[in-house]
Amino acid sequence: MVPPVRVVLVDDHEMILAGLQAMLAGFSGRVRVIGQASTSREAVRLVTALQPDVVLLDVRLGAESGLDLCRDLTGRSPDTRVVFLSVYDDEQYVFEALRAGARGYLLKRVDGLELVRRLEEVAQGETVVDPTLAGRMAASAARLNRGEFWPGAHRGLTQRESEVLSLLVAGLSNKAMAARLVVSEETIKSHLRALYRKLEVTDRSGAIAVALREGLFR
Repeated sequence: MVPPVRVVLVDDHEMILAGLQAMLAGFSGRVRVIGQASTSREAVRLVTALQPDVVLLDVRLGAESGLDLCRDLTGRSPDTRVVFLSVYDDEQYVFEALRAGARGYLLKRVDGLELVRRLEEVAQGETVVDPTLAGRMAASAARLNRGEFWPGAHRGLTQRESEVLSLLVAGLSNKAMAARLVVSEETIKSHLRALYRKLEVTDRSGAIAVALREGLFR
C-alpha cells in the first residue's frame, strides 16, 4: 500500500488553513497534514524538522514573499516539493513559481479530490499546473520565444508587474491603478512589493527612477 502524502500547509489566513485541513481530512488515507504555518519563519522550522513530501504554499504571506520562501525551502530540503495554492490566476505567477523551484501551481478554487490527485502526482515526481492556466502559459511561452518581451522582463518583472510600473511612472495612485486594472488595491500593493524587490528599491520614487534610467517607460 502506498503511504499517504505528508503535507505541510503554509498560509497567512487562519480560515484558509482551517478550510484546507477540513477539505483534506476526508482523504486521510491518501494525504496527511502533518503541520501548518502562517509565517516564513514557522514554515522553515516545520519543514526542517518534519521533512514533508509536499509543502502547500500561498504566493503571498502578508508582507512576506512565498516565492522567496519557496527558494529557501527547496534549498534547505531538496526532497520536499513545493506547490503553490493561490488566488492569482495570472500565468506570469506560474512562470515565477516554477523559476523559484516549485513543482506545482494550483488555484484556490480547486476541489478536494482534485487537490489530492495533484498532491499525489507531485509526490511521485510530476509538475502540475491548474488546467485553466495551462493554455495561457503556452501562449505566453510562445510570445517569449518570438522575442516579444515586455518592459522590465530582463529584471524578472511579470507582465502584470510591468503594467503596474508603467502606471506608476504615469503618476497614478494605488486606487487609480486598481480601477484601471480591475483589481483590488491590496493586489496592487502586492504587485508593488514584488517589483520593488526585483528592482532593488524601497519605494515608488525609487522604482520610477529605475524605470526612467533604464528607458523602460518614457
